[in-house]
Parts: sequence; C-alpha cells; structure tokens
Amino acid sequence: MSKLAFIGLGVMGFPMAGHLVTKGGHELTVYNRSRAKAEAWVGRHKGRFADTPGKAAEGADIVFCCVGDDPDLRQVTLGPNGAFQKMDRGAIFVDHTTASAKVARELAAEAKKRGFEFLDAPVSGGQAGAENGQLTVMVGGDPAAFERAKAVIAHFAKAVTLMGPSGSGQLTKMVNQICIAGLVQGLSEGLNFAIKAGLDAKLVLDVISKGAAQSWQMENRGKTMVEDKFDFGFAVDWMRKDLRICSETARENGAQLPVTQTIAGFYDEISKMGGGRWDTSSLIRRLRRG
Repeated sequence: MSKLAFIGLGVMGFPMAGHLVTKGGHELTVYNRSRAKAEAWVGRHKGRFADTPGKAAEGADIVFCCVGDDPDLRQVTLGPNGAFQKMDRGAIFVDHTTASAKVARELAAEAKKRGFEFLDAPVSGGQAGAENGQLTVMVGGDPAAFERAKAVIAHFAKAVTLMGPSGSGQLTKMVNQICIAGLVQGLSEGLNFAIKAGLDAKLVLDVISKGAAQSWQMENRGKTMVEDKFDFGFAVDWMRKDLRICSETARENGAQLPVTQTIAGFYDEISKMGGGRWDTSSLIRRLRRG
C-alpha cells in the first residue's frame, strides 16, 4: 500500500481517485479547488482532504493530478501552495491533465531539480472510462519512474503505455484528439445524410458498425446522436482547448492539420450555440440547422 494524493476531482478525477482506494486500498489525500467536492469524495470513499495542493502532496509517494489546462497545472504545482513546494525527494508526480507538451517538459525539468520525478500521463476513454476503470493512459517521462507508477495507475486503466521522454504522453494525446475530431465529423455527416435520405438511422448504424466504418464513436455515440442527446461525455469546450493545443504544436513542428483546424471552427460554432458543455458528438447539430 502506498501513500497517495490526488489533485483535481472533476468528472474524471473524482472516479479515478476512487479506484485508488476501492481497488488498490491505498491511503489517499485529495485536494479540489471547490472544497465541497473534496468533502463529497471523502464522504463516499475512505481518505481525507487537504486545503491546498501542497498539503495534499506532503509525504505522498505518488501525487496524481487531473485539472483543466496549462495555467491550472502550473498553479497547483508551482504556485505558492503548490504540490511541488512540499513533495518528498524520490516521489513521483503523475499528471493526467490534457495539457501541452511544453508545460510537461517544463515541469519535468523542475521536478528533477527538486529531486523527484514527473510523468505526463493524459488519458483517453472519457467519463465512462474513468468511472469503469477502463482508461487508456499514454505516458511520457523516466522509464524507472514509469515502472514504479504503472501498477498504481492500472487501478483505473485498461492500458498504461510509456510513449517516450517527457512530453511524449501529451503528444500522443494530441494524435488521439486529432483522430477523434475527424471521426466525429464524419459520423455526423453520415448520420445526417441517412436521416435526410429517409433511412432508419439506427438500423443504418447496426449494419455499418459491422463493417469498415466501425469506430468507438459510432458504437458509443451514434444512437445518442440520432436521438439528439448530448448531456454526457467529453464537453465541447474541453475539446476546443485540446484542439487549440494541437494547432499550436503543429505550428511548431510543421505538421499540416487542415481537417482538424476546420473542425475546431465547427466546435467554436457549437459553443456559440450554447453547447459548450454538450458532448463532442453534438457536431451533428450544426448540420441539422440546415
């Protein structure tokens, strides 16, 4: 049993932290910007909550984190009450935030100076994956630190893979989001076409999901898209943030992202329609307007 901390109890972090206790039996201290959510987590699981990220991290063998964006991550790590101020030498900070590779490398270097390790470990699988403990985790960082943390991460994951040095996890997550954006738009166009053509869209899904068009998005979001239901899953505004990071990185490395940049604009339109918290499969609503 390890002494752990978890910083950030959003729709992903709340269940992920829970698995560390229910499956792993670890001693866990949590921190969340909204104290009420930390209290709710402690009310459901064994553990305790701290008033600052630093207090949560103090004495922990591994500190997990899942917050919003680069500025949030810097605040909970390098801020006056940040985790980096209190972490023990030899400890490991595992960051599950979807952030930039730049901030991952920056924090890894800072952690090394202070005598502990930093792993960038963004996840894929959405809220359902977090709740079911079936996330895919892509990791960048030191191989020895990865081997130490892997078995603990596995309490909420079905796959945990070291992708390379610091930043590699975040770069892999960018590839993931680039691929998803194109898939969701293609699925939206196909389903809208089926409806306009007078076909039974759910029957179409049953048929084509058995062939080459099959995808996770089709299996998990196709029927709810037909039903115009988007009150679950990964929010549009988070995808907008992720695709912004992809575009910024592509400008740095010279990669061409014409489709991704177009779809990022579509998500901007969805957000302006009031859909910032809708699931990303809500791209089909743009097409239904016509």
